Amino acid sequence: MSESPERNSSSETLYARYLALIDQIVQTTLKGQIRSKEQVYQMLVQQVSSGTGEVFERCLDEQESAIQYQLDTQTDELKQAKATRSQRALKTIRSEWERVQTQNQALAAIAAAVQQITTAQSDHLSALLQVIDPNQKQALTLDQIQQLASSLLQVQSSNNPDFEQEVQQLAIGITRGLESWQRLSPHLVSWLYDSAQESLGFARLPGQRGPWGVWAKQVNSPLPQALFHTIALEQSVIEWAARQPNFNLSEWAELAVIMQCLQRGLVAWSEQRVYDPKLGSKLCISIFLSFAQIWCGLASGCSQAVSLNINHREHLANSCFQMTLQILRSFAQRQYFPLYAGVFASFSGGYLHSALNYLDAPLRQVEGTQEKARILTLLGHSQRALGYYDRAAEFHEQALEISRTAGDVPCEIANLNHLSRTCVAKKLYQEAINYSQRALLLSRQTGEQLGQANALSNLGYSEVFFAQQLERLEPETYETAIHYLQQGLQLSEQLGDRQSQALCFSSLGTAHLVLSQPQAAIKYLESGLQAALTSGDLYLQGLNLANLAEAYYHLQQLEKAIYTGCLAMYMLEQITAPEWRQAAGLLTVLRGQMGDSFQKVVEQQRSQLLVFIGVDGYDYIPQLLEKYQRSIP
Repeated sequence: MSESPERNSSSETLYARYLALIDQIVQTTLKGQIRSKEQVYQMLVQQVSSGTGEVFERCLDEQESAIQYQLDTQTDELKQAKATRSQRALKTIRSEWERVQTQNQALAAIAAAVQQITTAQSDHLSALLQVIDPNQKQALTLDQIQQLASSLLQVQSSNNPDFEQEVQQLAIGITRGLESWQRLSPHLVSWLYDSAQESLGFARLPGQRGPWGVWAKQVNSPLPQALFHTIALEQSVIEWAARQPNFNLSEWAELAVIMQCLQRGLVAWSEQRVYDPKLGSKLCISIFLSFAQIWCGLASGCSQAVSLNINHREHLANSCFQMTLQILRSFAQRQYFPLYAGVFASFSGGYLHSALNYLDAPLRQVEGTQEKARILTLLGHSQRALGYYDRAAEFHEQALEISRTAGDVPCEIANLNHLSRTCVAKKLYQEAINYSQRALLLSRQTGEQLGQANALSNLGYSEVFFAQQLERLEPETYETAIHYLQQGLQLSEQLGDRQSQALCFSSLGTAHLVLSQPQAAIKYLESGLQAALTSGDLYLQGLNLANLAEAYYHLQQLEKAIYTGCLAMYMLEQITAPEWRQAAGLLTVLRGQMGDSFQKVVEQQRSQLLVFIGVDGYDYIPQLLEKYQRSIP
């Protein structure tokens, strides 16, 4: 169907008007009357009507083509010089028009964001967090978030004053959050250069020896300040959130903005550490996991805050879930995402188990994407460390299917390797061998060396336990398995991957322990412990210590067995790994054999134990032994 005469006439009029506008700007430029690009920008803003950009661009394209034709065909030097100047003027118009378009897109995005927040049924905080999600295709900049706050302040509703007040509280919270970030940004990494700092990373000791204590001094609002103090002192975020006496929407909005700015700022700074990329990647991993942990703790605590009404509890918990998911999705898109490490690698504190449970909830809302596969991989590994083998296998099976669909081969190989390790934990050794063989085949086909190193380690590890289960005593069987493990170790050392080295050393140590070769086992387990300390994997640290205790016991080096056993028991119990019972069982046997001298040895090693687990950890040792004894049928 042809356009109506009225519509054609309107388009022609607009077309002629825009041609005239472009010509006017060009001629004014040639006369030297355009003093800045801003002048061109303002002319375009004022004279190009909203929704007619396509017509203007067509006119600009034609003018650019016409000038280019003149330059290609004109031989007169004066006319060619004029055409060259006209072309420069058109380039200025083009660049300023792109600026206008960008600004229009930003205004449209802000208008859409206001619409999304104001039309939310009730949970306006959750709607705000969706709007400022950095994973969006067109994520809002900080300037645009400030413009969003200004727009929200102008929202009025005579019919619903409570709604108007909530929206204005959000606007106030955004503005305060951005102001706090301005005060915090100069102190983003100053704590790393404090002469009192002994190592990079977030505070290991309670007090002011990390970023949180420094940052707490820069914020004025009570809620963020109190949270930062809580984290600085390594107190439970869950308990802190559960004690919240009231709900202040503006403070929670401010906290969300501050935390997002801090996390993104730290990651950006760490990723730019080009002089030491490994250190930068390790720090990035710690940052992502630490912030995810904090939001998990807040979610758990808010859901338990009895002083808040049920709606506020639910809304806050959901909002914290959103922040956790946003962080994990951003993390999953990074090259350094740890496919062979779990959440426990950087998490600490007694609430890890609860935090992991809460991590699962928001993932159900994510489509089958590569990011989800990687998050499920991380959670599956963590669940295995906690002893939830069936749940771990479920996570890894889902991740395996999604990664295949998404074409994420490293993630697919990683989940085959994790399923192999999970089957070993379930004593399904033949299945473990099958998974590791599939991982080895795929990694060799695709040249994925990290996956190959882990597959070799898993294959050798599985073969040792399978042969032991079948009571096969032929030396050749174990020699083949040990050869696989040594190949995996050699490859992981070539790659410089400390996480994989830790796994290979640990597997070799365990294999020699199974083969009743405690002296050889100790050599590998000690190396595995050092590699695990470097990679930050708390689970492998505890597991190596538990196996070292067994090896020392077989060699009747009882003092060393008690020392490593105590460390293993405490560390593994702190991350709720079931292997703490292995160490506790050995210590219980030693206590029964040694009588009063057992406690004397523990007391003699007090100073050494305090270095790693502190006074609270040392005092907790007898309680753990009693806890183990009570659990024995």
